[in-house]
Amino acid sequence: MQVKAEDLADLSLGAVFLATGGGGDPHVPELICSEALKTYGPVDLLAVEDLRDDAHVVSIGGVGAPTVSLEMLPSVDDAANTLKAYEDHVGRKVDAIVSFEIGGANSLIPITAAAGRGLPVVDGDGMGRALPEAQMMTYAIAGVCPSPAVAYDYAGNVTTFTTPDTPTYERHIRAAAMASGGMITTAEHPMTGAELKPAIIPGTVGFSIKLGRALRENRGRADQMLPALQNVFADSVYGECRLLYCGKVSDKATRIIGGYDIGEATLTPFSDEGDALTINIKNEYLVAKLADRVVATVPDLIVIVDYETGTPINAERLRYGQRVAVFAVGCPTFFRTERALKAVAPAAFGFDIPYVPLEDL
Repeated sequence: MQVKAEDLADLSLGAVFLATGGGGDPHVPELICSEALKTYGPVDLLAVEDLRDDAHVVSIGGVGAPTVSLEMLPSVDDAANTLKAYEDHVGRKVDAIVSFEIGGANSLIPITAAAGRGLPVVDGDGMGRALPEAQMMTYAIAGVCPSPAVAYDYAGNVTTFTTPDTPTYERHIRAAAMASGGMITTAEHPMTGAELKPAIIPGTVGFSIKLGRALRENRGRADQMLPALQNVFADSVYGECRLLYCGKVSDKATRIIGGYDIGEATLTPFSDEGDALTINIKNEYLVAKLADRVVATVPDLIVIVDYETGTPINAERLRYGQRVAVFAVGCPTFFRTERALKAVAPAAFGFDIPYVPLEDL
């Protein structure tokens, strides 16, 4: 399979849905990726099982506060330049690129880099959604070292990293993002094909295209889209898809703290009668509560869409007065293991609540 310019609209739409509010707005990255594919040709999408065990693979994407990406626009060359800087740093060519999250803009950056460097992209990613911290990636959870790694900023500055573990790397890379205006592009978590195979959430690039197509073809009122979405998710690495809430945004406040967009959104019924739904945000939508009852939590996916069209809404574009619907989707089974939950359960974000799978709530 190849990713072509005509696939990008559906890929972006599906990836924003899976991004659970994070991953960065894909509009400008989609334009940049489209230009790269028109210039260099389509990119091969490689099934992970077809990857050589000795292949040199590196993950690539943007790191920082998604709000910043609406103002500090990337260059068409940033992704390819980041990859070249990584190759120069390690003195070795890369055989394939993989995304560290299939979320919003970060689903497109690897394709842009691959087009510019003539490389394939592995069909899969390290989150199956978007998550705010590097140690929450499946690669890190599986024991892959984050470095050697490089960061490339808006001015073309390159910073290299050698760290013993991913939590340490996360602190340093976050500080680098803050020092570089709030957003950088990174190449990190280098792996062999053999290391990647048990650590990846497989098939998520191709699935994003399929999901985006379903959202486009069934565009309309969000509550009427549920059967089509359930059909798509039924044949995927994800779990149950359910509609949690329909209402309007009555309050939303976020601030950039420590390189993240952190805050809370409150939704109220269209009729103004009934319980409010509150959603905690740290780049992504993390916990949803109806009154005092938890109805969905990370690592399951919480997704906010426009009520009239079903178009998913990034957290940085959520605004007072919007009419929205909230969906929840079960996470891939990788994140339900004891080892993974230590990194991605609500407690990892400071919430004093246990993780309960969506289907049990």
